[in-house]
Amino acid sequence: MTPNFDEFLLGEIVDAIIVKTPEDRVVYWNRGAQDLFGYTSEEAVGRLEGELIIPTDRMEDEGEMLRKVLVAELPTYETTRRKKDGSLVYVDVSSKAIRNREGRVEYILSTSKDVTRLKTLRDAELAAHNEEALRSEQKLLLQSTALATAANAVVITDAKGIILWVNEAFASLTGYSSEEVMGKTPRLLKSGKHDRKFYQNLWATILSGKTWRGNFTNRRKDGSLYHDEHTITPVRSKEGVITHFIAIMNDMTERRRAEQQLTLLDTCVSKLSDVVMITEAELIDEPGPRIVFVNEAFERLTGYTQAETLGRTPRILQGPKTGRRVLAEIRQALIQHQPIRRQLINYRKDGTEYWMDIDIVPIFDAEGKCTHFAAIERDITEARRIDEQLLWKTAMLEAQLNADIDGILIVNSDRQKVLQNRRMVDLWSLPEEWADESDHQRRYDWIIKQVKNPRQFAEKVAYLYDHPDDVSHDEVELLDGRFFDRYTAPVRGQDGKNFGRIWSFRDVTERKKAVEQIAEQADFLDKARDAIIVRDLEGKVLFWNKGAERNYGWTRQEVVGRSILEIIHTDPKKFEEINRLTISRGEWNGELHHVTKDRRELTIEVHATLIRDNEGRPKSVLSINSDITEKKLIEAQFLRAQRMESIGTLAGGIAHDLNNILAPIMMSIDVLKTTAGDPQTKQILETIRSSAKRGADIVRQVLSFARGLEGERIEIHPKHLLKDLERIIKDTFPKDIRLEFSIPKDTWTILGDPTQVHQILLNLCVNARDAMPNGGSLAISVENCVLDEHYAAMNMQAKSGRYVSITVTDSGTGIPPEIHGKIFEPFFTTKELDKGTGLGLSTVMAIIKSHGGVVNVYSEPGKGTTFKVYLPAMEKSSEAEKDPSEEVSLPRGNGETVLLVDDEASILTITGQTLQAFGYRILTAINGAEAVAIYAQHRDQIAVVLTDMKMPVMDGLATIHALRRINPAVKIVAMSGLTENGGAGKVSGAGVKHFLTKPCTSEILLKTMRAILDEA
Repeated sequence: MTPNFDEFLLGEIVDAIIVKTPEDRVVYWNRGAQDLFGYTSEEAVGRLEGELIIPTDRMEDEGEMLRKVLVAELPTYETTRRKKDGSLVYVDVSSKAIRNREGRVEYILSTSKDVTRLKTLRDAELAAHNEEALRSEQKLLLQSTALATAANAVVITDAKGIILWVNEAFASLTGYSSEEVMGKTPRLLKSGKHDRKFYQNLWATILSGKTWRGNFTNRRKDGSLYHDEHTITPVRSKEGVITHFIAIMNDMTERRRAEQQLTLLDTCVSKLSDVVMITEAELIDEPGPRIVFVNEAFERLTGYTQAETLGRTPRILQGPKTGRRVLAEIRQALIQHQPIRRQLINYRKDGTEYWMDIDIVPIFDAEGKCTHFAAIERDITEARRIDEQLLWKTAMLEAQLNADIDGILIVNSDRQKVLQNRRMVDLWSLPEEWADESDHQRRYDWIIKQVKNPRQFAEKVAYLYDHPDDVSHDEVELLDGRFFDRYTAPVRGQDGKNFGRIWSFRDVTERKKAVEQIAEQADFLDKARDAIIVRDLEGKVLFWNKGAERNYGWTRQEVVGRSILEIIHTDPKKFEEINRLTISRGEWNGELHHVTKDRRELTIEVHATLIRDNEGRPKSVLSINSDITEKKLIEAQFLRAQRMESIGTLAGGIAHDLNNILAPIMMSIDVLKTTAGDPQTKQILETIRSSAKRGADIVRQVLSFARGLEGERIEIHPKHLLKDLERIIKDTFPKDIRLEFSIPKDTWTILGDPTQVHQILLNLCVNARDAMPNGGSLAISVENCVLDEHYAAMNMQAKSGRYVSITVTDSGTGIPPEIHGKIFEPFFTTKELDKGTGLGLSTVMAIIKSHGGVVNVYSEPGKGTTFKVYLPAMEKSSEAEKDPSEEVSLPRGNGETVLLVDDEASILTITGQTLQAFGYRILTAINGAEAVAIYAQHRDQIAVVLTDMKMPVMDGLATIHALRRINPAVKIVAMSGLTENGGAGKVSGAGVKHFLTKPCTSEILLKTMRAILDEA
């Protein structure tokens, strides 16, 4: 709050009275302050005193004064203040702290008296009454005039470093006018290139009365840096007190730059890898021009030091092999003061010779007189050696080319001939008189007149010259009926640089005729159903008939010239062994596993025969390959049927005998229990009864194979069976297995044997329990479904119609892929000997088949197993239910493109046909990697991606992530045989909302596609 001052008393005082807070904020400003400094009270109150009247270079001193006032009163001191118009005034200032009752400083009262005029009068009086002072002033005027017109910048400051005067050279050097620097300190020139210690040493020197000399890096007004040489001298009064400082600044910027350039030039010359030598221009003849400079490279190359070289002549480097003719040419150029470049042999200090490439230029002074010669020398010994090797290699190459059966022509990048062999001349009948010309045009004109299609020939040549990195291999037909095999490629150095192009021509007329004859024979071979393949001894395919195309999926154009090993063989070691046996014995017969283009595995019966040339040497191998895959499958099914029949016969006999054995035991136990008295005996009898009952259950399962599973068929409602099953599971299964049941109220009924259907469910649940030794979740669900032709096409055992689907899913250990095909075989088990018979799942399969149903299993190791059982539903039920057999209108597509991804060929075919039949366009991929590539190419066309989750190369989850990176908004439907762990659980985490469980019906597929396409 502003104090209550007597406005009348303070306002009429002539001196400036200012009251401010300890934080320097003005709270009172009298009329005297307004007259002295130019600010009204309204302009001053509320602002900082430092902002108003304290010069910038006085801020630090004023801060120190303020700290002293807070401690005690200060006597009056003289200082400068800045007025509103920017001018400075001299004032006497006295300050006093105003404290409250607690002794804390609340305000600071300062009185400022203008002493500028008094100071001026005082100075004038002293000048008027002191003649000596006047003479001194005149002398000072002369000195100041001299300083003002001096070439060096001059600065005069007071004892505190406040600039009082600068000359015109200062303004030229720094860019600041005298008006801009008056009242300021030289700090405005600071560049930041000197540390605090530098300035401390400077002030310590001049404050001690000594002159300081040194170099500064300062900054001009425009921000540029400059270098100057400083001399700062203190000025003392008669009493010996330092009153001023005079600084003289000599601009060293250009000299510093010249020194730096000279240093840089000297360093570059000294460090050059090339030899630099400078000699005098006189005494060209005898004893020769004296050496005045050599660089470090000279010492390294010759072995002579500078001390050994300076003052001597370059003739110390000459020897027996130094070319006299070259020396004479150099001497003549020096006499004429002309530059010259030559190559010659010199000698090192140790006597070894070396080749050098030397450039000598004359150096002239300002008057045009030649004063020195500068020589730059490069050691080319290695280059000369390479040139000699190149000449030798060129001669060898020409000899080899002339012995070649092909016509060879090598041209440089300017299309000039570099090399040409004799065969090239003969093939094209080049005239001898200009066959060796380097100009390629006449040779080209001669050649093009002989080809059958000159326009095509010319366009191909022009294209290859415009694309110097391209390689080409094609065939040229001549007017005289000959055929040339033409090959061309770029000629490159070791560093990859392109030096030109090589052309090779071979007469293949006879081979062409032979190939045509073979092609005629091949037409007959193409009629064969078997794959007929001819390959050379290294495995490269020479012939591939239509039967091979049908069996393997590769066209003839795709395989001819490629290794058969990378196309159809799966075992390189086996191939090498067969190849060796075929060559040594002349033939080989046997069965092999081959792969097709779409990675299907075939069982092939191979008949390989060795073909020899006219001299009897092994030339190639003819293979006749018969696809016996279906045959082997039928044989396997037949053997399995025989095995099952044998097992059934054996099981029937065993079961009959066991029943005869178990029947008396079971009956005797009940009799003995009535006569047994002690508890121990009863316990033993109960154990015998339990064991006999287990044996009877096993016999019952064996009888299922021996006599079939035909029994009484009645109407069964699944919910009644599952209710009884739930009770059994809760009573007998471990408590750490969580049970989940899902049974709709409108579930259809089935026609079957209740005991056998109950046995299906119980066996599946027991298997699930055994797969979860540490607990887990067991889910059993029931749903109505209609299997259509689409589903039936993917499941050979299924027929289209109404079914009740019962799903049993566990979170257990899962089933390894290698035993998937064996789990339903009788007596196959992975359990310990005393914990499983191997008849549980085989019984399940037998019962389901006898009821006309289907079972599918989906499993991944460590991710659980799902058994999905389909049992035919009754067409009419005694219970009221909705008839789903009514025809449903299935949604259709509108030409949208669907990318279908699955590694099962049958699923790709059936699903693709279904979608196409209902108005969709289809693109297919057999794995995730191929799907990503197709999507990247056709992303603007593809509306939906329908992908399997379990595939080789790249699985479904990785595929989804890759597609999301290409297009975050891509629409995806995922498919899997697992509803949890490996299926829906994964894709929901990847942001995929639509999931299909395989196999699915057409209705579910089409409704799902329509749903995702209709989403916003």
